Amino acid sequence: MAGHGYDEGHTIAGWTGVAIVAVGGSAAGVGVCVDSVPALVVGGVVLGLAALVTWGLHLAGWGKPPGVRPRSEWGMRVRDPWAREGHPGCVGCRLAGRGRTAVTALSVPGPTVAGDGTGMEVRGAAVVAGGGPRADLGRGPS
Repeated sequence: MAGHGYDEGHTIAGWTGVAIVAVGGSAAGVGVCVDSVPALVVGGVVLGLAALVTWGLHLAGWGKPPGVRPRSEWGMRVRDPWAREGHPGCVGCRLAGRGRTAVTALSVPGPTVAGDGTGMEVRGAAVVAGGGPRADLGRGPS
């Protein structure tokens, strides 16, 4: 199993989050057992705090994206050098505004008559940017 390339996500952000969740879950559990609303509230607040602390540590480079990494990046004390740019597909990075590409228009207003490559004309069509010859030209009642 040494050659699998995964470090199972052992990071400062991950372990800190787990520790805080254990405390919050324990407080909430005590609140359920002793029927204490204040303990339930404290447990819920600590659980929310765990999410924020873990997210902050991830954005600071102490969390790593999923996937295969070189063995030199497996250590818990190794910071992620690409955290500032954002990780592809990472919800936390997207929420922080990282890892986004420039916004491009999906469609642009086209002419009222467009050719579809077969010699037919489609009235009221919208040209789809980057759609190519097989793009849906808005065929419908004309």
